[in-house]
Amino acid sequence: MRVDVLVAGGGPIGLAAAIEARLAGLTVAVIEPRDDAIDKACGEGLMPGALPLLQRLGVDPGGMPLRGVSYQNGTRRADHYFRTGPGRGVRRTTLQAALGARADALGVQRIVGRVDSVSHDADEVVAGDISAGWLFACDGLNSGIRKLVGLERTVSRPGRRYGLRQHFAIQPWSDLIEVHWTPKAEVYVTPVSPTEVGVAVLGPRGTDFASTVARVPALAALRGAEPASTVRGAGPFQQRAARPSNGRVLLIGDASGYVDAITGEGLRLGFEQAAVAVAAVLGGPSYDRQWRRVTRDFRVLTSGLVRAAMSPFRGAIVPTAAALPSLYGSVVERLSR
Repeated sequence: MRVDVLVAGGGPIGLAAAIEARLAGLTVAVIEPRDDAIDKACGEGLMPGALPLLQRLGVDPGGMPLRGVSYQNGTRRADHYFRTGPGRGVRRTTLQAALGARADALGVQRIVGRVDSVSHDADEVVAGDISAGWLFACDGLNSGIRKLVGLERTVSRPGRRYGLRQHFAIQPWSDLIEVHWTPKAEVYVTPVSPTEVGVAVLGPRGTDFASTVARVPALAALRGAEPASTVRGAGPFQQRAARPSNGRVLLIGDASGYVDAITGEGLRLGFEQAAVAVAAVLGGPSYDRQWRRVTRDFRVLTSGLVRAAMSPFRGAIVPTAAALPSLYGSVVERLSR
């Protein structure tokens, strides 16, 4: 089998990359070991900047409007309302279904399988019995392809963080993404439907989902709510790649390296990386250079926030955001676009 682009990973970023390539006139196959919906622990909030990227692909998933972000610690809060229009809370499975339907309509081939070997030269990439002009590795945080092509970079810093997520059958009480700061973890609440909210907990290894949520007085309503999904985990979030590509193998999304989910930018960044990857395949600017450009704000601002969150100054984050609303708002706006 021969295609112009082989995409490894059938989650939202892999499907978005496949759609980008098909819209550019390239032949595309997506290889993914699971043939059902791929769910994982994530905040499920699409920032305002992500929606135009999806709509350009012909995808407009249903969900709940998100007007901004609220940082809260029980005594103080800082609310910022997006200046460029709302984002959207969308169940990951809903987003994947919408992207999958669009990919199928465009003629993307879907293969149930896994990339266990990769060889590549100046002209093509061979993965098993599939040859392609390019391989897009969209296989997530713990990317196997990143290791196979020699781009894995070990992260040995202590204090690496993890995520847990569960949904609850309850009417959303806010149209903001609420971030509740506890002494050691953050609890994110995102409306995803008129009758459901997603709750994500980010913290160090061993963080307990139920006890962390129970310690947030503002989330007392969840104590009697019916769970709408099981608890899922993800991480560690901090991942590194030596560089975003090796020849004709391009790392896209979390596979290309990730700082932390603390600002919820994973999907928007992945969609942007998919666009610049296809542009590079078509002879545009270097993928590595464009990857650095589209991820710069995320890497700098999110790294700074994570350092603060893991430092003795953690308790000052919400009071500082409340006292300096212009600064807080400018950071949220920079990341949300």
